[in-house]
Amino acid sequence: MKKITLLSSTAAILAALSVPAFAQTEISTGADAAGVTAINDRITDIEEDVTDAFDRDNDPDRFGPADRRQGLFGTMSLSYTGRTGNTENQDLAVGGRVNYNQGVFAQSVGLSIEFGEDDFGNKDQEDIAAIYDAQYYFNDQFYAFALGRINQNGLVDGVRNSEAQTDEDFADEFSDFRTDAFLGFGPGYRILNTADTTWRVQAGVGVRYTKTGAQEAGFDFDGTPVADSSDTSVGYIASSRLYHRFNENIFLTNDTDYLGSEDSADVITNELGVNFQLSEQLATRVSYTSEYQEDRAIRTDNSVGLAVVYGF
Repeated sequence: MKKITLLSSTAAILAALSVPAFAQTEISTGADAAGVTAINDRITDIEEDVTDAFDRDNDPDRFGPADRRQGLFGTMSLSYTGRTGNTENQDLAVGGRVNYNQGVFAQSVGLSIEFGEDDFGNKDQEDIAAIYDAQYYFNDQFYAFALGRINQNGLVDGVRNSEAQTDEDFADEFSDFRTDAFLGFGPGYRILNTADTTWRVQAGVGVRYTKTGAQEAGFDFDGTPVADSSDTSVGYIASSRLYHRFNENIFLTNDTDYLGSEDSADVITNELGVNFQLSEQLATRVSYTSEYQEDRAIRTDNSVGLAVVYGF
C-alpha cells in the first residue's frame, strides 16, 4: 500500500528543523565568545526533540516495507573534546548505525561508545551499547521480528574508580548493572491496514542477561562473597501500534508495550498521542503517557506532553 503523507503542509517546517549537525556552526562573528552560540545550540536541541516526537507518531513501519530504502546504508559519527587549563579532562563519543534492506527483509544495527576522564585523569565514563532490529514480512499482514540490546558500563566493576567517588556511590555500584542484555523474537500481525486505520500487534519470547557490580567483583560492598557470576532469565515482550486518521488535519496514535521476565519486575507503558494541523503553518501534538512498574511503591507514573511546530 502506498504510504499516505499526513500533515503535509507542516512537512517543510519539520524539514527546516532537521538541519544536519554540521550546519549548526557559529551563527555570527563573535557569537561563540559572547555565549550566543551555546544558547542557539540549546534552541536547536529543543527543536529536534519536538521533531522526534512528530516522527515517532508518523511511524515509518505503519504500512510495512514497501517504501523502505533498499540496499546497504548507514551513518557514523565521532566527537572528541580535550580540555587543558583550569580543567584537564577529555571525552570521546562514537555512534553509528548500519541498515540493510532487501525486499521483505530489513535489518538495522546500531552502536554507541562513550569514554570520559575527570580532572584527576580517572575514567568517569565508559559506556558501550549496541542494538539490533530486524523484520521479515511473509505477506502484507504477517511478519516476524527480532530485537536485541546490550549495555555495558565499564565503571561498574567493584573497584573505586575515582578519589571523588563517595562511599554511597561506591556502595550503589555493587547493585548497578555492569552488563544488561536482551534478545527477543516472535511473530507480528497487521489486524487493520487501510489508509485511515492501521493496527499491528506483536509478541515474543526472549532471554535477558545481567551482571551486577558485585557479580563482577565476586563480593558485595560488605565483603560477602557472591557465588553467581551472572543472571540469565526468560523474558516476554508484547507491543501494539494503533493509528487512526479522523480527517486530513487530525490523527491519533496509541502505542502499548509490555516487558516481563522471570527475575525482573514487569513494565508496561502506554502512550496516547493526538496530532492536529491547526493551520498551514501550525501543527500540534498532545500526548498522555503512563508507565507501570511492578516493584515500585507507586507503581504508575503519568505524564502529559505538548509539542508545537510553527513556521512563518
